[in-house]
Amino acid sequence: MVVSRLEEPSLLTDRVFTAIHGAIMSGELPAGARLRVRDLALQVGTSVMPVREAIRRLEEAGLAERVPHKGAVVKGLTLTELEHVYDVRILLETEAAGLGGAVVTPEGCARMWQLCDDIARAVAAGQIVDALNHDEALLTILYSAGGNPVLLEMIRGLWQRCRSYKIVGARRALDASDGTLWTFQPRIVEAARDHDGGATAAITRESLLSAKALIEETLGESVTTSQE
Repeated sequence: MVVSRLEEPSLLTDRVFTAIHGAIMSGELPAGARLRVRDLALQVGTSVMPVREAIRRLEEAGLAERVPHKGAVVKGLTLTELEHVYDVRILLETEAAGLGGAVVTPEGCARMWQLCDDIARAVAAGQIVDALNHDEALLTILYSAGGNPVLLEMIRGLWQRCRSYKIVGARRALDASDGTLWTFQPRIVEAARDHDGGATAAITRESLLSAKALIEETLGESVTTSQE
């Protein structure tokens, strides 16, 4: 997570934002991690100003928040936010899957099959962040086929906001040797191959409900443990 100092201030801030954003998306900076300005400036090799601006942008994007006596931290995980974010994801992604599933091209399906294989390899290797990235790439192909770029943009924003939740769920599945989380993608592609938008939408909804339940269970256990 190192950037060059020899850039225009705005470009430098962009690069610092990208570096910190990438660390959050990869789980390197997990939920609740403190975003200490001076420490981050040392890590990325800049002054504190672009780091402060980058953190402000992360707060605007819903990826960071201010906590009393701690300052800025990576946005924490709560059951309430999980409920809200996944309810909206279910609404938007079910619609996007139905639209895309009805019209996606054979070339798009072929690429999605390749990504199913990539997901399987990543899961087998324990590389859950790679698996999540491949999953989002697969869904991007499907949702893009529906022809509504505004819908896709909104969904991608939600993916960023809930990446920490997705990592929690994927890690739980991996630790429990539970492959259920990754069984939906081939079914989605099969339905899209048949241009069955209704089935594509239904399987996508089922996938999101399953992931939400897994994360709810994990977070619920964390809350119980912290109260004991």
